Amino acid sequence: MIKNISGDFETIEYEDKRFVMLYDNNEIEFYPTHWHNAVEIIMPIENSFQVNASGKEYTLQEREIIIIPPGELHTLPPQEGRRIIFQCDNSVLNEVSALNAIMPVFHAPTIITPETDRDLYLRAKKNILDIYSEYYINSEISDIRIYLNLISMLVSIREFQLEQTRQNLALAKDKMFQYNEKFKLVLKYIDQNYMYDISLDTLAEIAGYSKFHFSRIFKQYNSMSYLQYINIRRTRAAEMLLLDPSIPITEVAMRAGFSSLSTFNRIFKEIKHCTPSSFQRFYCSTGEEPLGDK
Repeated sequence: MIKNISGDFETIEYEDKRFVMLYDNNEIEFYPTHWHNAVEIIMPIENSFQVNASGKEYTLQEREIIIIPPGELHTLPPQEGRRIIFQCDNSVLNEVSALNAIMPVFHAPTIITPETDRDLYLRAKKNILDIYSEYYINSEISDIRIYLNLISMLVSIREFQLEQTRQNLALAKDKMFQYNEKFKLVLKYIDQNYMYDISLDTLAEIAGYSKFHFSRIFKQYNSMSYLQYINIRRTRAAEMLLLDPSIPITEVAMRAGFSSLSTFNRIFKEIKHCTPSSFQRFYCSTGEEPLGDK
């Protein structure tokens, strides 16, 4: 059940300083529309399971998987059955710059079924079942194994997305490799310079494309526009700064690369569904970063 919720914001209480929470859930309970700062993965074990996320209804059959991104509003209607509900502290992903390449996975809810791609489905299902086993083993290295399984699954999903992009664009593998190398440079530049003004001209020049071609290919490659990507990166940086209540909100906005406080407030609310001050207030009142719990 949801233990801590304020409005539509849910706060997690991890056990024994763990960064993950897992429920072998069979409760017939209504989980109202809410959001949290955790990655959430659901896999039904017995009976189908319905999830409403991002304004869309998803019905999962047994052993199918949905990944709900951090900050995504979602609702779980009351329903019979048994399902695994897994949540992971998003900060353990945000703080590793090498993982920026898999962030497009969190652009929207992701469904994994045998029809999506059988190999991807089998790998993801094994990752979830291994996470389940390790969570209850709870050895000294269980959380490390859980983290590795989670990363393995996200990498597999991102590889599948990139292959779909290659096929949709009718690209040869050597051309897709070229895109990979160019966008790796672009994403690295954004990661290192998000706190400054970043122009379309600069990014297009790094990639070696015209502005129009760069904008189009970037959106197809990353499942979001370059502006959306920059704003998400700045918001991630702002989240970490907001964890220090001694830093004024205006300074957080400037250090994270936002041009004004009003722009910061608007974009932060669009992405996180709350204002920066509310986010900071939740953190200060709980002593933990705002995260989800069921």
